[in-house]
Amino acid sequence: MTEQAFIPPARPIIGEEERAAVDRVLASGMVAQGPEVAAFEQEFADQLVGGRTCVAVNSGTSGLHLGLLAAGIGAGDEVIVPSFTFAATANSVALTGATPVFADISPDTFNLDPESVREVITDRTAAVMPVHLYGHPADMDGFQAVTSEAGIQVFEDAAQAHGATYKGRPVGRFGAFAMFSLYPTKNMTSGEGGMVACVDEEMARGVRLLRNQGMEKQYANEVIGLNNRMTDIHAAIGRVQLTKVGGWTRARQDNAAWLDEHLSQIEGVVVPPVREGCTHVYHQYTIRIAGASGAQRDRVVQALREEHQVGSGVYYPTPNHELVSLARFAPSWELPETARAAAEVISLPVHPSLSPSDLERIATGVAEVLGAGA
Repeated sequence: MTEQAFIPPARPIIGEEERAAVDRVLASGMVAQGPEVAAFEQEFADQLVGGRTCVAVNSGTSGLHLGLLAAGIGAGDEVIVPSFTFAATANSVALTGATPVFADISPDTFNLDPESVREVITDRTAAVMPVHLYGHPADMDGFQAVTSEAGIQVFEDAAQAHGATYKGRPVGRFGAFAMFSLYPTKNMTSGEGGMVACVDEEMARGVRLLRNQGMEKQYANEVIGLNNRMTDIHAAIGRVQLTKVGGWTRARQDNAAWLDEHLSQIEGVVVPPVREGCTHVYHQYTIRIAGASGAQRDRVVQALREEHQVGSGVYYPTPNHELVSLARFAPSWELPETARAAAEVISLPVHPSLSPSDLERIATGVAEVLGAGA
C-alpha cells in the first residue's frame, strides 16, 4: 500500500512570478523602501480596502504597534482586546505603555463580543480592537454602537481577513486604522510584512513617521520613531500575490463549503457558521469538537496526524490572559466562552492547494477519529 502524503495545515504558495519579481528588485539595486513599496501600498488600497490610504511595514505586529501609537494610545490608556487570538494583539497594546483589557468572545464566530466589551469599559478606556478572527468579520455594527456610546476609538486587527466583507464593506474600512498581516501562512504574503489601512492622511502620516525613525525627510526627525520599514523585495512579492489572492480566496471558500457539507453530518462536530451579511475568507477553517476537553481535542489532533496524515492546528490553546507574559493584566479574569473555545477548536486544512482527494481524506479522518472516540 502506497504511503499517503502528509496534508499540511497551511501551505504558502510562492511561484515563478514571485521569484522573478524578487530578481527584478535585486537587479535594480534599490532594495530598501522604494518604488515597489509605494506601488504595493496603492494597489493594496485599491484592491482590498476601497482606496483607504495604506502604509506598508515590516510585520503585522509592527503595524498594530505603530497604528496604536499614531492614534495616540499610550501610558494610562486601556484598550479592550480579545483573549482568544494570537498574543500580538495584546502585545502591541502593552508595547505602547497602555493596558490591554480582555473581553469574551461570541461562541459562533469566535470574535470579540460587543456586549462583553461594554461590561469592561472604564474611564480609562481609550479604544477597542476586535480581531476578524480566522477570516470572519467581527460585529462592526455592535462595536460602533458601543464605541459611540462610550466616546472611544475602534481599531481593527484584520491580520487574517484579507478580502473579508461586513454588510458589503471590506474589513479595514471601519476603524481609525486596520492592520493586515503578510506573514507566509496568511491568505497572501509578502514573505513577511504588514499593511496598515488608515482612516485619513493624518493617521497615515503618523504611521509613516513612526516606521522610519520619525522622519519623512532625511535627518529631519519629527518624532521618536522606529525602523519598521518594508523592503522593496518584500513589496515585490506582495504585489504578485495581490494578483492571485482573489482566486485563492474563492478556492478557500469552495473548500470550506465542501467541508461544511461533509463534516456537519458527523456527531460532535460544529462547523464554522457565517453570519448574515458577512463574507468569510477562511484563513482558518475552525471546527468545534462540542463538549471536548483540551486533552480530548489534542488526541483528535494527534490521531488525525498519525492515522490519516492530516495536519491541523489549534488556534489558540492558551488564552492570552492566561499567558505568563500577559496574565498580570487580568489577575482574576473569567472568560467562559474563551475557555470553552480554547478547549474545543481544531483548524483543519482549507488552503487552495488541497485536491479533491485531500478533502475526502480530511472528512474521512475526522469521521473515523471521532467515531473511534479519540
